[in-house]
Amino acid sequence: QVQLVESGGGLVQAGGSLRLSCAASGSTTENINTIGWYRQAPGKQRELVAHISILNATKYADSVKGRFTISRDDAKNMVYLQMNSLKPEDTAVYYCNAFTVVDYWGQGTQVTVSL
Repeated sequence: QVQLVESGGGLVQAGGSLRLSCAASGSTTENINTIGWYRQAPGKQRELVAHISILNATKYADSVKGRFTISRDDAKNMVYLQMNSLKPEDTAVYYCNAFTVVDYWGQGTQVTVSL
């Protein structure tokens, strides 16, 4: 089992920055293959934002490339999402996701970007 707890969401003006954090815990954290972030805006499907593999290979959604950076600290079982140049269309609930042989999800943190 893996438990994921997100933090760092909030309200920010367009052009601003936020840093999301996700703390992973549980008996199988050492089996995490990829860990990352998804988001879901109202009325839309959940979509991948970014993830990072155990070999530190990263993948980003085209819409966030060049603005968001994902990183992980395995010693602390943490993953971070640095979000710069935020746009109103980035407004969503952001979920931490970890994949071992199954998917684990956090509760989500709201990010709201105002004009």
